[in-house]
Amino acid sequence: MDNWTREEWERQLEESDVAVFYLYTPLCGTCAVASKMMNVITVMKPEIPIGKADLNYLEDLAIDYKIESVPCLLIAKEGVLQEKVYAFHSVPDLLMKIS
Repeated sequence: MDNWTREEWERQLEESDVAVFYLYTPLCGTCAVASKMMNVITVMKPEIPIGKADLNYLEDLAIDYKIESVPCLLIAKEGVLQEKVYAFHSVPDLLMKIS
C-alpha cells in the first residue's frame, strides 16, 4: 500500500474503475489493527489501487469528505465515492465492500 497525497487519490478516481483510500492516524490503536487488515487486502487484490495516508496531514480532505473518525476507508467506483467505512470487522467483510 503506497502513501498517497490528495492529488494521487484524485488521479486514481479519474483513472481507475475502483479506487480505495485508507485514512489513519499513527497514534490510533484501532488503526494499527485496520492497517494489518488493509495490508492483507492489498496482497489479495493487487489489481485494485489502494493508497493510504495519515489524516493529520490531509485536513482539507477530512473536511471535504466529512471524515468522522479514523480508521476510515474511502471506496470509489467509476470516480464516485460509494462508501466510507469506519468499522473494520474482518478482511472478508472489507473484501466484499471493495469488490
